[in-house]
Amino acid sequence: MEYKIFMDSDVVIDFFTDRDPHVNPASELFELNEQGIIKIFLSAVSINNIYYIVRRFLGHKKAIQVIESLTEMTEIIGTTKNEILQALKNDFSDYEDSIQYSSALTIQKLDAIITRNIKDYKNSKIAVMTPHSFIQMIGKNDG
Repeated sequence: MEYKIFMDSDVVIDFFTDRDPHVNPASELFELNEQGIIKIFLSAVSINNIYYIVRRFLGHKKAIQVIESLTEMTEIIGTTKNEILQALKNDFSDYEDSIQYSSALTIQKLDAIITRNIKDYKNSKIAVMTPHSFIQMIGKNDG
């Protein structure tokens, strides 16, 4: 069974910038993606944020390589007028997270939103988990 997860940009940034103590669970998710156990979805809106933050850690050239890698490793979903309007209606305190959530809602049979900031998604109708808790959950289901 392939799990479908929507990954918040914080987890992607942890992976590419080796942010301790979060890099190991983020790395595990990307490894599971490579093995075909999970499929990672990202919002196109998060790509510019990922670039901006990764650039501060690694420089422009490496940040561009990160974005190129992401386009190969993940499914990037668009954000349309519908998601923008839906985000205005969601009961989220952070508008960017609301856009992310609205984008995640467009993915059929999505298993979870993966983020380190669970509280940002407290009104989600989709399961919201940390990388660590998701890895634990699928380990129990597959093992």
